[in-house]
Amino acid sequence: MSAEKVNLTINGQNVTVDEGTTILDAAKEVNVHIPTLCYMDLGELKFINRSASCRVCMVEVEGRPNLVPSCSAKAEEGMVVRTDTMRAIRGRRMAVELLLSNHPNECFTCPKNMECDLQSLAHELGVREIKWEGVKMDYEKDKSSDAIVKDPNKCIMCRRCETMCNEIQTCGILSGISRGFDSFVGPAFNIPMVESSCTYCGQCVAVCPTASLTEVNNTDKVWSALHNPKKHVIVQVAPAIRVAIGEMFGMEPGSIVTGKLAAALRRMGFDAVYDTDFAADLTIMEEASELVHRIKHGGVLPMLTSCCPAWVQFIEHQFPDMLDIPSSCKSPHIMFGAIVKTHYAQKNGLDPKDIEVVSVMPCIAKKAEARRPELSEGEHADVDIVVTTREISAMMKEAGIDFPNLEDEDFDKMMGESTGASVIFGTTGGVIEAAVRTAYDWLTGEELEDVEFTQLRGMEGIREGTVKIGDMDIKIGIAHGLGNARKLLECIRAGNCSFHAIEIMACPGGCVGGGGQPYHHGHMEIIKKRQEAIYEEDRNKSKRKSHENEEVLKLYEEFLGEPYGKKAHELLHTTYSRKDRI
Repeated sequence: MSAEKVNLTINGQNVTVDEGTTILDAAKEVNVHIPTLCYMDLGELKFINRSASCRVCMVEVEGRPNLVPSCSAKAEEGMVVRTDTMRAIRGRRMAVELLLSNHPNECFTCPKNMECDLQSLAHELGVREIKWEGVKMDYEKDKSSDAIVKDPNKCIMCRRCETMCNEIQTCGILSGISRGFDSFVGPAFNIPMVESSCTYCGQCVAVCPTASLTEVNNTDKVWSALHNPKKHVIVQVAPAIRVAIGEMFGMEPGSIVTGKLAAALRRMGFDAVYDTDFAADLTIMEEASELVHRIKHGGVLPMLTSCCPAWVQFIEHQFPDMLDIPSSCKSPHIMFGAIVKTHYAQKNGLDPKDIEVVSVMPCIAKKAEARRPELSEGEHADVDIVVTTREISAMMKEAGIDFPNLEDEDFDKMMGESTGASVIFGTTGGVIEAAVRTAYDWLTGEELEDVEFTQLRGMEGIREGTVKIGDMDIKIGIAHGLGNARKLLECIRAGNCSFHAIEIMACPGGCVGGGGQPYHHGHMEIIKKRQEAIYEEDRNKSKRKSHENEEVLKLYEEFLGEPYGKKAHELLHTTYSRKDRI
C-alpha cells in the first residue's frame, strides 16, 4: 500500500513527499540546504538522531508563531516553509552563538580543530564574534582508559554519541547526566570510562561533532621511540588503512594507497615497515585450523572470530556465559607483535626489550587491547604503541611528507608477503570469507577455484550464508555493529540459530568504518567506497588464500611448527575472562 502524499512549498518551490516526511528531508528533494548539528542520518544502518536539541535547523512556517525544528517537524499538506528569511537565519545563528557562549575557546589546540562540526557551522552561518560570554563548565577530563578521552566541557548535548552507544551498539554506556546548564553525556553516575562496560569501539568518537569524545593520542610516544637511538622501531599497518588514509590528504574515499603508505612510513624513520596483512594470513592459518579441529572433533560450535577487540570486550561484559565459543586466536596485530618479539628478534640478533612495535590501526579499541594483561604482562608487551589512521596521518603532515605524490614502495620482506584473503579482513564478512577459503582446501583436499563468496558480502547488519565444502553444508553467520551482534548471540543462546562459524565486527562496515578512521561525518557512502576498494585490492593479488603465503609457511617451518600446535598456541592464542556489566 503506497504512502499518502502531501504537497508543500519550500522557498517558493513546490514539493510532493510521502506523509510523515520531515521538513528537512523534504527540503533535500528541492536541493534546499538547511544546516544541522544534532541531526544524524546513518543511511543503511536505519538510525536517525532527531533529538532536536541544538535548534540549528530552525525554519519559518507560515501561520506558526515560533520557528520550527525542521529535523523533527513533519511536512503537512499546504504547508508554506521559508528557510531563508531573516528570522530563520538569525534564529539559526543565535543557536550557534549560544552554544559557543560557554564552549571552551581553544580551537587552536583542540583535537577536532578543522574537523569540528560546531566550528564548521560557525563559519557557515557567519558567526564572527561571541556576543554573550557565558559561564564555562569546569569538569575534569576523563583520561582513565587507554582508548578514549571524555571532555564534558565540550559536550553540546546533541545526543549523537548516546544514540550510537545505546541504539546502534546497544552497549548502554552513555546517557545524559545532571540537568540544565551543567548537563552532559557520560557513563552512569559519571564513573570513569575505564570502570564502565565500554567496549572502546570508538563509534561515539566517530559521530561526536565536537571534541567531547576523542581517542587517546599516542603520537608523542611514537616520536619519542623514533628518536631514541636505543630502540629498534617497527611499524605495522592494518588492511583498512590503505583504503582510507588518502582521505586525510584530499584524495577520494576508497583510494588504494598501499605503496604510498609504505613509502611515507619509511620516510618517517621507522627501522622496519611491515604489513599486518601478513599477520592476517597467519591468523587464518590458526583460525581455520581451529575451525577444522572443532568440526572434526566435536568441539564447541559455532566458532566466533576474535580479531575485533571491541567485540571481545562486548562478549566479556554482555555475554560472559558464552566465552567458550570465540576463537582463542589473538588478533593479527597482536600475533605480529608476538612473532617480532621472538622470531624476528632472534633472526636479527636483537633483545626484545629494545624493540618497539607500533601498530597503525583503524580502531580505537586496539589501544586498550594492547594493554590487556594477558597480552602485555611479563618481560614485554606484544605491541607497545597503537595509533589510529588519523594520528599517523597527522604525524606525516608534521614531517612534511607529500603523501599523494610519493612513489610507491613495497613493505619490508621476511614478514611482508600477503594474500588477498588477508586484505579483506578490513571489511565486514572478510575474516570469515578468508577462513572459509583455507578451510575448504583443507577439509576437501581439493583446490578451491572460485574464492569469492559473494553470499558472505554486503552491508546488511546480519547476514547468513551456506558454503558447500565437500559433503558438508557449512553455515555462516555475520554481524557488524554490536547491536546486530547482540541479536545474533541472543538467537544462538536461545537455540533458535545454528551455525558452524560466525564473524562479528563491532563497527558498521567492519574495520573500514572503524572509530579511528578519517571522520565520515555520517556519510555512510564513504564507508561503502572503502569496502569496494578492499575487494579490488583482493582481486589484484596473485595469491588469494592465506595458506598460499610462502613467508607464513616458512615461519611455521623454521619456528612455529605445525598450525594450531604447541608453540603456536603459546604465542598466537589467548584467553578471555568474565567482566562485570556496569
